[in-house]
Amino acid sequence: MAIFIAGPVAAIIAVPVAALTFRLRGAYFAIGTWVLAEVFRLLASQISVLGGGSGISLPAAAVIAMAPTRQVREFEIYWLALALTVIVLAAIVALLRSRHGLALTAIRDNELAAQSNGIDVMRIKYIVYVLVAFGTAMVGALIFLQKLRISPDTAFSVNDWTAFVIFITVIGGIGRIEGPIIGTIIFFVMRQTLADLGSVYLLIMGAVAIVVMLWAPKGLWGLIADRYGWQALPLQRHLVLKPSKTTGRPS
Repeated sequence: MAIFIAGPVAAIIAVPVAALTFRLRGAYFAIGTWVLAEVFRLLASQISVLGGGSGISLPAAAVIAMAPTRQVREFEIYWLALALTVIVLAAIVALLRSRHGLALTAIRDNELAAQSNGIDVMRIKYIVYVLVAFGTAMVGALIFLQKLRISPDTAFSVNDWTAFVIFITVIGGIGRIEGPIIGTIIFFVMRQTLADLGSVYLLIMGAVAIVVMLWAPKGLWGLIADRYGWQALPLQRHLVLKPSKTTGRPS
């Protein structure tokens, strides 16, 4: 129930937040969103019912209500995570293959040119921002149900929700759905393999990211896709010429 409540609540909160942040451009937009995350962290730290700055563990009754044993609870969390992954990926593919997806591509390439061609740039940005907030909140709720504890510092951690996500996207590949999937697999394999090295694994991952950015600017999947033409989730559109009714030739 918490997962399905978190999505709409976050989407509602995202509406005024988007109105504020979209007044900023470029680096100021990135800094502004970072500042807003810190504001939300400080606000959450003031809510005593949530444990204040130290956070709070889920009540025992809520934990037992989810599942009678730890094994069953982990089983439920696994399948919920898998279901959310499939739903989110399907939603992303559907969005990017729609007219809104074409508009997003145009905005990414040249926002001014997209606007001059009749695309409502602000409306498209609003839609994407609210949808992302909806999905992110659902995933966040699932994560804290798995951890059985929530705290402001963990919820708004720069490492977990910014640095690691950037690392995953950079090594996997920017601009392709397959890229972050590959990057996530590589990230978790590296983290499990290098866990005994303590914080040194962060330096190693940083070095890996730098090497990938220099050797394969489009990421590992981008390199593979360009070389072999592989597309697990194709999003590109091709112009198809229809034969003319009069001449029979493509027009």
